[in-house]
Amino acid sequence: MENNMFCFQCEQTLGGKGCTRHGICGKSPEVAGLQDLLIHMLRGVGFYGQKALEKGRKIDQDTNKFVIDAIFSTLTNVNFDPERFVQYIEKAAEIKAYMKELAGEIDGVIPAAAEYTPPMTREEMLKEAKKFGVMADTSLNEDIRSLRELLTYGMKGMGAYGHHAHILGRMDDTVSHFFYKGLAATIDNSLSVDDLVKLNMEFGQVNFKCMELLDRANTETYGHPVPTEVLITKKKGPFIVVSGHDLKDLKQLLEQTEGKGINIYTHGEMLPTHAYPELKKYPHLVGNFGGAWQDQQKEFDGLPGAILMTTNCLQKPRDSYKDRIFTSSIVGFPDTAHIKEIDGIKDFSPIIEKALELGGWQEDEEDQKILVGFGHNTVLGVADKVIDAVKSGAIRHFFLIGGCDGAKPGRNYYTEFAEKAPEDTIILTLACGKFRFNKKEFGTIGELPRLLDMGQCNDAYSAIKVAVALSEAFECSVNELPLSLILSWYEQKAVCILLTLLSLGIKNIHLGPSLPAFVSPNVLQVLVDNFNITPISNVEADMSAILEAAATA
Repeated sequence: MENNMFCFQCEQTLGGKGCTRHGICGKSPEVAGLQDLLIHMLRGVGFYGQKALEKGRKIDQDTNKFVIDAIFSTLTNVNFDPERFVQYIEKAAEIKAYMKELAGEIDGVIPAAAEYTPPMTREEMLKEAKKFGVMADTSLNEDIRSLRELLTYGMKGMGAYGHHAHILGRMDDTVSHFFYKGLAATIDNSLSVDDLVKLNMEFGQVNFKCMELLDRANTETYGHPVPTEVLITKKKGPFIVVSGHDLKDLKQLLEQTEGKGINIYTHGEMLPTHAYPELKKYPHLVGNFGGAWQDQQKEFDGLPGAILMTTNCLQKPRDSYKDRIFTSSIVGFPDTAHIKEIDGIKDFSPIIEKALELGGWQEDEEDQKILVGFGHNTVLGVADKVIDAVKSGAIRHFFLIGGCDGAKPGRNYYTEFAEKAPEDTIILTLACGKFRFNKKEFGTIGELPRLLDMGQCNDAYSAIKVAVALSEAFECSVNELPLSLILSWYEQKAVCILLTLLSLGIKNIHLGPSLPAFVSPNVLQVLVDNFNITPISNVEADMSAILEAAATA
C-alpha cells in the first residue's frame, strides 16, 4: 500500500491541518485506511438501521452494542491493530445485511454506502479504503464536510461513554438509536448546512443523556465518589498500573489480586476511581502512578511492573515495556498481549504472573498525596456553604479548567492559568487536563479546597449538574453565573462534550490550545456568533477580560 492517509480528528494533527503520511498519534496508514472503511460500513448500517426504526422495528441490544463499540474503536489512541479492524469490517457487513432485511423495502434513493459490500481480504480492503477517506470526495461542500465530521467525531466520543455504560448493564434507546440517525445523516445529500447544525445540537442533547446514563451506572454500581486522599509516590513490592477509563476492569483486577501481595496503581484518567467506595475499600489499591496519557512512554520505560490499558489513551509501546503491557476490551496494538472477556469475566492471570515475576519497586518513597472525589453528589452536599461564600464575597469566581491533555506546545497555558487564578476563586477540574496542575497546592476558602477534582472526562456531567443547581439557587442562567470554562481538547470525547455544552446553551467557552482542523471557517463563525466560543490567547489577557466582564455583569 502507498504510504498515504488523511486524518485530522485530533488536536495534534500535523501542522494543524491533517496527518498525511503517518499519524502523530502513531496510527499507521494501514490502520487509518481500515478505520475509514469501517466508518463507511457503519454509515451504511446507520442508513438501514434508521429506516428500520422509522418503521417501528426493534433492533436487538447486541447489534446496538456492536455499533457503539465499532465506532469507539476508531477514536484516537484506542486501537492500532489492523487485524482487529478487519474483523470489525467483516462483522459490520453481517450487521448491515441483517439491518437491510429488518428495514424491508426502501422508498427513495439508497446511498452508495448502504449498497457497498467490502472485499474479503485485508489487502483488498486497503485498496478500497482509499475511496472512503475524509477528503476522498473532492466535490463535497467544505461546510457540509465539516459538519458531517463534527457529528461523526462526536459520535465516536459518545461511543466511548455508551460502551462504558453498556458493560455495566445500562443502555438507553434514545442513545443507541441516535447512532443510526447520525450515521445515516452523514451520507444524506439532502441535508443542508442548517440541517446539520441542528443535528449536531440534537446530538449534544443525546450525549448529555448518555453521560447521565454512565454517571448513574458508575454511582449505582460503585457508590458516589467521596473526597479521598490518593498516594502519588511509590510503595515497595510487585505492582500493576491500570490506565484508561474502565471501572469494571479495575474492579475485577482488584478482586483477582486480593491477597496476592500485589499493589494496584491507577494511571491517567483512572485516578478518580480512588474516590468510589466500592473500589477504594480494597487496601491494595494503593495510589496513582504518573500523569497524563502523553507521558506514558517515558513513565513506563523499563517499569518493573505490569501495565493494563483498559481503554484509550494508548501510545505505541516501547520495546522496554512491550512485554509487560496488556490491552483489554476495545484497545489493541499489534503483537501485544490482549485479555479477552468470556461470559462477562476477564482472566487477569497473565498480568498477575508478570507483576510477580518483575518484582516491583525495591523501596518505599516518602508519602505524597493529592485530593480527589468532588463529584456532583459531594459538591451539592455542601451547596449551601458554596452559595453563602459567593454571597459573602469569599468566592469571587469559579474557573473550570480541564479537558484533554496532549503533547503539543502551548498547554502550559492551563498550568499558568490555574497558578494565577486569584485566591478568592475556586478551580474545578476534570479529565486528564488536570495533570498540568493537580499536584500543586492551592489552599482553601473556608473549609472548601480551592482545587476540586470532579473526575474523568465523562464527569463533565457532574460539572454541568453543579452549574445548573447553582443557577437555580441564584435564580439566573448558567451563563450569568460567576463561572468560566477554560477547556483543552485533544480527541473526540472532548468534541462530544463541547457539543453537549453548546446544545445546553452554554456560552463564552475559552477553547485551546488550538481550534479543530475539521471545523471550517464558516462553521467556526457560526459557533462564535451563536456561542461566543473564544480561542485562548495569553493568561493575563484572558484572566483580566473574564474577571472584568464578571465584575460588570
